[in-house]
Order: sequence, then C-alpha cells, then structure tokens
Amino acid sequence: MKTKKQFTTYFIALAVVVLVLVIVGITNPAKMYPEAAIADGVAAEGDVAPGAFGTFWSLLPPIVAIALALISKEVYSSLFLGCLTGAMLISNFKPWETLVTLVGKDYGLIANLGDPGDMGIIIFLIILGIMVDVMNKGGGSAAFGRWAQKHVRSRCAAQLTTMALGILIFIDDYFNCLTVGAVMRPVTESHKISRAKLAYLIDATAAPVCMIAPVSSWAAAVSGYVNSESVSGIQMFIKQIPYNYYCLLTIVMMFVISIINLDYGPMLTHEYNAQVHDDLFTTPERPFEGADTYEEGAKKGSIWDLVLPVIVLIITCVIGMIYTGGFWDGESFMDAFANSSASVGLPLGGMLALLFTFVYFWLRGSIGFVKSMESVPNGFIQMIAPILILSFAWTLGCLTKSGLGSSYFVREALSNAGALKKFLPAVIFVIACLIAFATGTSWGTIGIMAPIAVQVFSYDTEPTLCVIGLAAACAGGVCGDHCSPISDTTIMASAGAHCFHLNHVSTQLPYAFTVVCVSFVGFVLAGLIQICWLCLVIEIALMVGTLLVIKAVVSKKHKGMFEEMEMADKALHSA
Repeated sequence: MKTKKQFTTYFIALAVVVLVLVIVGITNPAKMYPEAAIADGVAAEGDVAPGAFGTFWSLLPPIVAIALALISKEVYSSLFLGCLTGAMLISNFKPWETLVTLVGKDYGLIANLGDPGDMGIIIFLIILGIMVDVMNKGGGSAAFGRWAQKHVRSRCAAQLTTMALGILIFIDDYFNCLTVGAVMRPVTESHKISRAKLAYLIDATAAPVCMIAPVSSWAAAVSGYVNSESVSGIQMFIKQIPYNYYCLLTIVMMFVISIINLDYGPMLTHEYNAQVHDDLFTTPERPFEGADTYEEGAKKGSIWDLVLPVIVLIITCVIGMIYTGGFWDGESFMDAFANSSASVGLPLGGMLALLFTFVYFWLRGSIGFVKSMESVPNGFIQMIAPILILSFAWTLGCLTKSGLGSSYFVREALSNAGALKKFLPAVIFVIACLIAFATGTSWGTIGIMAPIAVQVFSYDTEPTLCVIGLAAACAGGVCGDHCSPISDTTIMASAGAHCFHLNHVSTQLPYAFTVVCVSFVGFVLAGLIQICWLCLVIEIALMVGTLLVIKAVVSKKHKGMFEEMEMADKALHSA
C-alpha cells in the first residue's frame, strides 16, 4: 500500500470485516446440516454444521479476499485473510479449530496441496517455467523476437497473432495461458504492447476458447456434469456452443478492438505508457524481473529454437491427455478426451517435451549441460508467485464450496423461479458469474450450475431452453472466472504475460463487463425467441455496435492521448 489514504481505507475495510464476522457469529449459531447436504453425503444425520452453511454468508470469504485485494493491491495477504475468514466461519469462531481448519486436511492448505489434481497443475507450471528458461538461454526467445520484428509489422498484427495462437491452443486453458505468453512476449514487446494488454489477450483466449472447443479439457468436464438418458453430455456440450454468448463475444471483441485500435479504462493508461513512454508495466511492480532479458546461446538462435519445443509440447500434451482417457485401452479419440485428466496428462506431456528441449539444445550446441541445469531452479523461481496465489485460491474455493456449502445457497435461490422461466437463463448467467467471481473457479461453478440448469429445464419437454440454460451456466462460470482476481486462469495469464497480477485484473474488468452486458441481453432474447441463428446474429451486431460507440466516445474524450500514441506507433514502425 503506497498512500496514507489507501492504508486508512484498508484498515477501515478490515474493521468492517471484523464487525460483519461478529454479526454473523451472533445471528448464525451452529445448526444441523440441511437434509440436502445429508442426502449428498456431505455430512451424517446429527452432525453440527457451521452457522453460515448454505446461507449468503458462505460467500463472505471470497468477498473479503477480493475486496481487500482491490483496496490494497496486495494479493497474498488478501487471500490469506479470506481463507482465515472461511476457517473462522467453518469452526464457528473457535480459535484452535480455526487454525486446524485453515491448515488441515479437510478443507485447508494441506487438503489442497495434497490433492493430486492440484499438485499436477503445479508440476506442469514448474515444467513450463523450466522450458521457457531453457528456450531463453538457448536463444530461442531472442530469435523469435527478431523474426517477429521482420514479419509481424504492426500492433494490430501482433495482437491478432496472439489471439490466433490462443485459439489454436484450445486443448486446455492452463496450457494455453503459459504457452501463448512464452511465445508472444517478445513479439508484443517489439511493438510496445503493454504487459496488461498481453495478459488480457491471453486470458480472453484461454477459458473462452476452451469452452467452445469440443476437443478440450473443458468439454470433458462439462459433459460429465450433464449426462442423461435423453442426450449424452458431449452432445449437450456441442449444442450449447452457439448460445454461449460470453465466450463467443469475447473473441469478437478481441478481434474488433485489435482492428479499430480501441482501448479504454485503465488499459488505455497502460497502452499509452507502453507506446509513448516505452513502459510496458506502468506500475513499479516487477514480479518477473530479469525473466524478459532474452539471451543468445553459444550458437546464434533460430526461430525453430522456440517454435519446435512448443510444437512438441502441444503434441505430447495431447498424447498425455488421451492416454489418461484410455485411448490405448481401446477408447475412441473423442471418448478418451472426454474422460481425460488434465492434471495428469499435462504434466506427462510436459515432462516429455522438457526432455526433448534439453536434448535438442544440447545437440544444437546452443547451451551446455551445466548451463541448461541452471534453468531448473530458475524456472521454479519464476513460478513461485503464481504457485503461492494458486495455493491460497484453491484453499479459499474449497473452504467456500465444501466447508460452507455455498452451492446449497444457490440451489435454494434458484428453486423459486416460478413464472419467470423464460428469463431464467439470464438469471443463471448472472448467478454463475457472481459465484465464479467470488470463488475463482469456473469448473466448480459449472459443476454447481450445470446440473441445476438441466434439472430446471427438462431436455425431454424443453430441449431448447435446456440447452440455453446449460450455455448460460457455462458462460457465467467462464465470465466470473475470467474477471476474478483469485481465479487460477487469471493468475496464470498474469504469469504467462509476466504482468503484475492486480494490473491484469483491473485493466481487463471494463472489457469483460462490456461483454457481460451484451451477453445478458443475449440470454434474455434467447429465452424469449429461442431461435439460435437469429439470436447469435443480433448479439454479434450488438457487440460490434457497442464497441464502435465506445470508440467514438473515448476517442473524443482522450483525443490528445490517441494522437500521441499514433505518432509514437508511426515513429516505431518507420524506424
């Protein structure tokens, strides 16, 4: 916290949190678990539940974490205090039980860091960190930067290239974030595109693209939530794609803002500083300082020193994914992908690609054995920040969903829809947005909301509304996850772009909110009209029109800034 005002605001917020906790503790004493939780096997009959279980207050921990992070611009303490709030609520404010809950094996840090799925993602992060450092030491990053300066000749082309690469790597959002960042940092840097803008482009082509790709880890997850006798999960996933407005319109928005050179909100300041003042970061925080100093190997690098390891990484990760889904046990490719485990398949593929990368650079003579081994600790160090944030974020999500039963609060809220059934997709979208934003997990949110949407709208009697409801649940989960400062994909997009995490969050929120508003209108129309192609055409037209209006307003309001940026861009590309 850099100013006295910010410091004062932070402690006022802490005082408010303490007051709220006191009120919650007094008004929500310990109680028995609800019948729904007992039926789901969460607890046994007669077990005592936290007073906040299944109530609005189950969402208090993530609200505390997000609010404090936005006030203080410091994410570690904010996440810790959010986790501490959750532990206090679960333990009914008993001091020793609070500590046990925070650290312990039920919902705490040990439970999450001991989870094989979470640990698999951490291993994959470390492997990618090592690979990036090896490619840097071998001269691959520097060579790709030189190639980009010759062939990617404009800021628009650099942004569209980033977007295209993100769309091509649709297998998994974690893989997407780190790979696109590693490849495109030297390209965007050569065109003075800010780290915040790069982080947005990475994040916006991660989960949104995976959610509309039938062959992805997301397709596998969603299809597992909605299997029924009438239709298979993968069929439902494919049917929801044209109605998944947030994901589709996010891609439309990226394309349009790149073409018409539009920036607004805090992003405009970052882009102005990058172009005019040659400052890619704007704020003094440099969590990846030194990692962007691209080295030349003993032998001058080639573009293939970066491209080839990335291609091998993609291939081996696909192999790893389908291996975990039983492809070599006789399953079809699609079924293997539907049953795959990203947390196992990605580390398997990553390890193979890492071994290839070491051997490739040794045979090339770019770096020797000793220097290449320096990349092991260096790559790990580069990933410490995202690993710490992920550990706290996973713990916070577990405390909220499993410990405090936030899903039961949501089910109860949706059970009273009544005559507003045609407006329910829009309601589902908003609720999914809020849950994913608060918990930082799109998969967890979709796991809560998708079965509810399928139950509310029977596919046998209302197939179109059922598909729209599922699309709303998926779109809302991705949207909230995309915006949330405690989301794992948001964290990894920051890591991939080497951007200070809270800069990424604050700059992309206005962009995401623009798409949210247009998507909300789309789900209202879809519930009423229920004609797929017509709703999609209206939504795309509305999205483009909204951006053109914003362009006209912002260009007039910040005319001087845009003129300076245009002059700086002309000077850069005429040099």
